[in-house]
Amino acid sequence: MTDPLLAAVRGGVRTIDLAQPLFTGMPSSPNHPGFRMTLIRRHGDMVRPDGGSAANELIITGGHVGTHVDALSHVSHEGCLHGGIDAAEATVNGRFAHHGIDRMEPLVRRGVLLDVAAAHGVECLDPGYGVSAADLDRAAAHGGAEPGPGDVALVRTGWATRFHDAPAYLGQEDGVPGPTEEAGRWLAERGIAAAGADTTAFEQIPAGKGHSVLPVHRLLLVEHGIHIIEHMRLEDLAREGAGEFVFVLSPLKIVGGTGSPVRPLAVVSA
Repeated sequence: MTDPLLAAVRGGVRTIDLAQPLFTGMPSSPNHPGFRMTLIRRHGDMVRPDGGSAANELIITGGHVGTHVDALSHVSHEGCLHGGIDAAEATVNGRFAHHGIDRMEPLVRRGVLLDVAAAHGVECLDPGYGVSAADLDRAAAHGGAEPGPGDVALVRTGWATRFHDAPAYLGQEDGVPGPTEEAGRWLAERGIAAAGADTTAFEQIPAGKGHSVLPVHRLLLVEHGIHIIEHMRLEDLAREGAGEFVFVLSPLKIVGGTGSPVRPLAVVSA
């Protein structure tokens, strides 16, 4: 008997890339080291007796640069990680013995796009706009799908259109739109496995405030054990008009790490 999943794949599917490109000089949160890549061997530096040559690169990056997923060890509150684990005691030999990104299972889940910008009839939300629970209700109605237990909810603000203008995208002066604590609670109440957005932080960043307080990170990561995906590219998915889809993501097995670069995919019918 043919597996239903294999039958669906044979019937034809398309993948939509939800990751931003990684390149030297790309936007990076001021809280994290940036991305650097350079070739350390070029063709011709060493030529084998048969004429063959190889090139390779050196990559230096933080775990929270570009499209990435937060481990539950990324944020603590009053000294504790998710589940009441003592954050200091969980740190052993420069890595986390609990809640490291290597402990996160790959995700093959139902994904739901909450396109808040489209629900408001705009290409992009205003700088510093706070996405409310009412906004998420409105976006769910607009897309015809609401997240439920075990799902992955992706919040589109339209901010990814600024990705190639680092100062505008990071919004240090003008702010960045994102979910308020109220919106974070709306998501947590639905029992989702992960939440993502097309901004540098899954938070409302008011003008001039920077990343001084991150209540949604506390709420999702520490209180509810919900992973956060940031710096997503959601424009292609929005143009597809798919309110729900198959979501696929797998973090790198960085032992004891607090996050990992990822290349998430949305899988839709061809």
